[in-house]
Amino acid sequence: MIITIKKCGHEDLQTLQEISIETFNDTFQDQNSPENMKAYLERAFSSKQLEADLTHRASEFFFIYYNEELAGYLKVNMNDAQSENMGDESLEVERVYIRNKFQKHGLGKYLLNKATEIALERNKKKIWLGVWEKNENALAFYKKMGFVQTGAHSFYMGDEEQIDFIMTKTLP
Repeated sequence: MIITIKKCGHEDLQTLQEISIETFNDTFQDQNSPENMKAYLERAFSSKQLEADLTHRASEFFFIYYNEELAGYLKVNMNDAQSENMGDESLEVERVYIRNKFQKHGLGKYLLNKATEIALERNKKKIWLGVWEKNENALAFYKKMGFVQTGAHSFYMGDEEQIDFIMTKTLP
């Protein structure tokens, strides 16, 4: 098995949009109304929004490939790009998504390790993320990776307010 991680550029916009919609839909469509899913997908993954995210100096996207096939992606935010004001010593892992057929291959761990590597290169002290309180698989995974719950915040799926646990890992 060959695992490759590649930083996304503007030329990856359409592929990024496709995998973003696919993986978010696969992960959350069964627990949310079609209307709220549609509203969120249109807001978060529109070409305009993803283009703004890709060109923001404090956000970065990475694709992960499994045997040269696109398997998932990572989005990290620093400084003013973070979705919560956690300060300049923190890096946010905003998205870690793996396509269904590539789950349980350890790829999420590769992406979190990439985020940690970026945080250390940029002299960050903490890495944090928000995870839906009902996403038990993700919660268990992040705990296994050394994250602890340090708070919570609201996340809006369309017009429905949901709670995301904020999980943090202090870096060495």
